[in-house]
Amino acid sequence: MFILYFALIILIPLWAQMRVKGAFNKYSKVASSSRKTGAEVAREILQANGIYDVRIEQGTGFLSDHYDPRAKVIRLSPDIYHGHSLAATAVAAHEVGHAIQDQQDYAFLRFRHALVPVANLGSNFSWVLILIGILAHLQGMLLLGIAFMAAAVLFQVVTLPVEFNASSRAMDQVISLGIIRNEEERNTKKVLDAAALTYVAAAAVAVLELVRLILIYTGMNRSE
Repeated sequence: MFILYFALIILIPLWAQMRVKGAFNKYSKVASSSRKTGAEVAREILQANGIYDVRIEQGTGFLSDHYDPRAKVIRLSPDIYHGHSLAATAVAAHEVGHAIQDQQDYAFLRFRHALVPVANLGSNFSWVLILIGILAHLQGMLLLGIAFMAAAVLFQVVTLPVEFNASSRAMDQVISLGIIRNEEERNTKKVLDAAALTYVAAAAVAVLELVRLILIYTGMNRSE
């Protein structure tokens, strides 16, 4: 049973990463009909939505694209920033989707931002408390560790509607602005859907691990 469990928490993220890389590699070779770079796509969508206080910068790394709400910056990896592909269009538009959420005070985005300090604390310290609780058979310590982990898991779960909504906004924008056309719509959505799988996988693994620890805690209680 434990072998199956650990196989799942390893294989689920790997499968999601393979889907993302597969979709990106495929559609990064397909040029968009508009021939606009990711940076140009991001700028056009920002301007169309009246957002002029968000900068677009070239970042580093592979698929390291993100929106920084504190600095009001969209950072696009080199392949996305300079790319003319459907993959570059999809990723750039998705990050602008987060900027639009920020502008419109999207509730789930605000909630996720509020959870960041607690989630970071939970990620950093939960396992220390959990290991002490299990090894020393201290139920209170284990329960405290589970509580910290639950905050980190909640962050993962709240991330899902934020990411799905950003992708939905991205599709609406690139279609309405004529950045993509016809068959490109389906292929752009494939890139966005594949990227969303990474968040689904991360949330699923986090929930599974939390459930496992809760079962360990209840088992300790029964053995008392």
